[in-house]
Amino acid sequence: MRYSNFYFTSKIDENEIFTYKFVCDENVTVKGVVQISHGMAEHGKRYEDFAKLLTDNGYNVYVNDHRGHGKTAKNLKNAGYLADENGFDCLVDDIHTLTEIIKEESKDVPLILFGHSMGSFASQNYAIKYGDEIDGLILSGSNGDFGGKLDLANIIVKSTCKIKGRKYVSEFIDSLFFGSNNKVFKPCRTDYDWLSRDEKEVDKYINDSMCGFKCTCGFFEDFIHGLKFIEDRENIIKIRKDLPILIISGDKDPVGNNGKGLLNLKIRYEKSGIEDVKCILYKDGRHEILNEINKEEVKEDVMKWIVEKIENKKQSYY
Repeated sequence: MRYSNFYFTSKIDENEIFTYKFVCDENVTVKGVVQISHGMAEHGKRYEDFAKLLTDNGYNVYVNDHRGHGKTAKNLKNAGYLADENGFDCLVDDIHTLTEIIKEESKDVPLILFGHSMGSFASQNYAIKYGDEIDGLILSGSNGDFGGKLDLANIIVKSTCKIKGRKYVSEFIDSLFFGSNNKVFKPCRTDYDWLSRDEKEVDKYINDSMCGFKCTCGFFEDFIHGLKFIEDRENIIKIRKDLPILIISGDKDPVGNNGKGLLNLKIRYEKSGIEDVKCILYKDGRHEILNEINKEEVKEDVMKWIVEKIENKKQSYY
């Protein structure tokens, strides 16, 4: 695997978006590209091991640090703030801009979008707006049924933004979203036991200065807007019906309501007419399924799905 990086300019507000690029060794035939959309309060470099697997199997990998994250944020002072308005929409548009760059650099090969956690919600949004641009969608650590919880959270977040400003960081709002995630894993060793059963991976997250920061009120206001958008049936039916979708998570992931939210998402997609939706729930797995103790099994399943849906299926590539 060969590594490089670059910046591209957001079409929305000229924000400079940092991007990691992992490409196959010269002796490996390139079969496609996987574009990764990372989660909240983390960054793209955390997917390097996954990128190694993909490039070994013939897939170049691109992953940008989302606005307000990683090297795009530049420092922790800017972490957790997306934009002055419509920040989540801006984040999704950044993903699409990177897609356009990938297509210029990687003509005539299929493109798979992989989204984890917040990045999976952005990827659901992307599939609604730009589904024709991709050949497969993989959602990790996601959900499809927040329902009335969003309405209550929206009232609290909007009022806090109005009083304190969009850049204010609220301990209460952070606990509203994440405070109960560790509940079922007590007694807990750390505040982040809900991420993985692998203590080494949890410690790596805790010791990474670009992970675990608290996001701003403006972030949560924009994020809730994005979640309500992807739960709207009128939007879901816009996803093209022949887009193959893989949904993966642990059945003890609190973000996905212990698997219930993932199964609900699968049903929603199927009811909207999407023809090929597969959901895999891993027993006792937690939120970061790519960093779990059974991560090799997960990666093997992902590669099997890619081979089945992308390599073994004749398509008219762009």
